[in-house]
Amino acid sequence: MKNLQLLGLILVVVGSFLPLVHVPITGNWNYWKLDYYLAGACWVFSACALFGIINNSQKVVKFFGILLILLFAFTIFATKYQAFNYFSFLPFKSWTETLAGTIKLQWGWIVEFLGAFILVFVKSKKAA
Repeated sequence: MKNLQLLGLILVVVGSFLPLVHVPITGNWNYWKLDYYLAGACWVFSACALFGIINNSQKVVKFFGILLILLFAFTIFATKYQAFNYFSFLPFKSWTETLAGTIKLQWGWIVEFLGAFILVFVKSKKAA
């Protein structure tokens, strides 16, 4: 089962380079283009989860998997909030909603969340 946890960790790390948000005109953004502090936090949490996998500490892996899920949810919320906030200067709310709606989430989030859920829900066997 350690291999499944490593697969989840690889999915999280690779997912940080996949398209996560589509911004019109500028194109797709990955975690590093969204915010490199959040991307750094993702990698630090992933490194800590790797430490837990190597040391067969299921509690550490599960804890950092949950932190990764919370980080991803926060990033999605912050992205949507920032999109609405960015267009708040427009005089009509419908214009703001329309322009903020042009910023779309991409398929990379599926990979990110799948990897984090694998870290949380896969149990590793203790070495005898």
